[in-house]
Amino acid sequence: MRVLFAGTPSVAVPSLDALVDAGFDVVAVLTRPDAPIGRKRVLRPSPVAARAAELGIAIIHATKVDADVTRRLADVKPDVAAIVAYGGLIPKEALTIPSHGWINLHFSLLPAWRGAAPVQRSIIAGDDITGAATFQLEEGLDTGPVYGTLTEAVRQEDTSGDLLERLSRSGAVLLTQTLAAIDAGKAAPQPQQGEVTLAPKLTLEDGRLDWREPALALHRRARGVTPEPGAWTMLEGQRVKLEPLAMRPDIRDLDPGEVRVAGKSVLVGTGSHALELGRIQPAGKKMMSPADWVRGLASVERVVFE
Repeated sequence: MRVLFAGTPSVAVPSLDALVDAGFDVVAVLTRPDAPIGRKRVLRPSPVAARAAELGIAIIHATKVDADVTRRLADVKPDVAAIVAYGGLIPKEALTIPSHGWINLHFSLLPAWRGAAPVQRSIIAGDDITGAATFQLEEGLDTGPVYGTLTEAVRQEDTSGDLLERLSRSGAVLLTQTLAAIDAGKAAPQPQQGEVTLAPKLTLEDGRLDWREPALALHRRARGVTPEPGAWTMLEGQRVKLEPLAMRPDIRDLDPGEVRVAGKSVLVGTGSHALELGRIQPAGKKMMSPADWVRGLASVERVVFE
């Protein structure tokens, strides 16, 4: 079976590797163009492009699948297209190129969390169980019939990065099994059933912590937005980045946003009980331990996050 693979970030790499290892003929990779990385804004290929180059697979770079890109996709004559977090819409004209269509690996139990940030939204919402699904790509937003699913427990301290890493590996197996079933003529996709929830792409504002909220909600939000776009708060008019925080239900006498040093711990008040700070990055500085940050505040009598 000739496979076109579409993907961009590191979470798509395990699927590319799994398809190659399973013996599928991956004839080309569709990925987004090189992007500037780091403070020096050096252009670097996407993780999928870098891996495809190592494997000697032809690469098609495209931000948008326009008429020219569609022609290039048709030229490789794929039997099926596998897509994992490509980062762009596939138009109707391109959907019809492979005889078996496009099979999308999505990191949720559809129809829950349709959209660009399913794992992040799942953690923020407090789901205990999430998973992944393979489905037939349609013009609608993650609406196609489902081939297969897997489940994954959301651990108490999981960040979205942690959970995505696990799902990327188990999902790669699911995707390979789905394509094998399609190739053998044994696949039977089923219409999605259940409550639809949406998972739009996270914005910077999604990472802002409102200390008036309960500690549990803040704990979930900080984990859900890590590593991107990251949790943050304001202090004296400047944005301060925060790593995920630990629950401290034994401390309940702090006002929302009020900071207190307790031995080696740095606590902050919420709408319920306190949270304990992990690493913190003040404006213009590197990420540091709470203890190092507090030492720089020796002359400040009372610190309150806004």
